[in-house]
Amino acid sequence: MEKYALPNSDLEISRLIFGCWAIVGGFNWGPQDERDSLAAIKMAYDQGITTFDTAEAYGGGASENLLAKALGEKRKDIIIASKAGPADFASEDIKNACERGLKNLKTDYIDLYQLHWPNPEIPLEETLGALQELREEGKIRAFGVSNFGNESLDTCKNSGFKISSNQMAYNLLFRAIEYSILPQCIEDDVPVLCYSPIMQGLLTGKFSSEAEVPDDRARTRHFTKERSQSRHQEEGCEELTFQTISQIRELSKEANIPMGNLSLAWLLYQKGVAAAIVGGRNAAQVRKNAASAQVTLTPSLVSSLNEITRPLKEALGPNADLWQTDGRVV
Repeated sequence: MEKYALPNSDLEISRLIFGCWAIVGGFNWGPQDERDSLAAIKMAYDQGITTFDTAEAYGGGASENLLAKALGEKRKDIIIASKAGPADFASEDIKNACERGLKNLKTDYIDLYQLHWPNPEIPLEETLGALQELREEGKIRAFGVSNFGNESLDTCKNSGFKISSNQMAYNLLFRAIEYSILPQCIEDDVPVLCYSPIMQGLLTGKFSSEAEVPDDRARTRHFTKERSQSRHQEEGCEELTFQTISQIRELSKEANIPMGNLSLAWLLYQKGVAAAIVGGRNAAQVRKNAASAQVTLTPSLVSSLNEITRPLKEALGPNADLWQTDGRVV
């Protein structure tokens, strides 16, 4: 598995990261057997994935507990990326959150500690200063951010504290960060870690029409505001979304590359992208996703994917919040 050296750190992450949210079940994931979760984590490691992304918010610490249970004996061989929620951004609160994470993970350090969403109510400089103190104490090795837009990135840059990454929603069906956030990340040397890289299964070809997508997966701005779990106020672009999916499906058949693997490989081809965060609820899913690291795309294929998805990119616009019209990415 190819590695990527994160700036302002001595961390080398795998270009595919195992995302540890779905393995706890609940939310919109449905029931989950712990044995499948443990097998999925172990399969990721066996496939060369050495970086694991979790958060206290994933099952109230359950995700961190599972990761420790599955890979505790491999601690020195893996990179753990976890996150603190915006309610914990005050200096003492984030230190306490870190201590809870260390306890859940059964470790004495977190490799990459990330701020989960911006919190305009607490000065970002205060939070970054606390992270720097945690780093100096050896509790964390590096720190990054998640869902940070241009304004927050500017604050990070001007604060004097060096961040190592920005985790953002980014995939073929949601290219909003390309308008201004990704260019700034490239300019500031803040590599992007991409979450929702296969758009909750839409980019694997799992669903043929919007009617097949259950409400708990149709919360994004691609779908109408009339969906029961929607939090936005938009009409959506369902017809265009599935026209786009159909075109990607045809291209994947022509290239003889599974649609999900093609979508992940496209992400890894993008300038400024360090890694794609890919989940998996069982070992078979993980093995299938890990094959994406071996896919080589031609410039022509990348160009075709860009053109196919450009109308949808323009329809959704630069709002980098996948779920809300009043975007929280600031």
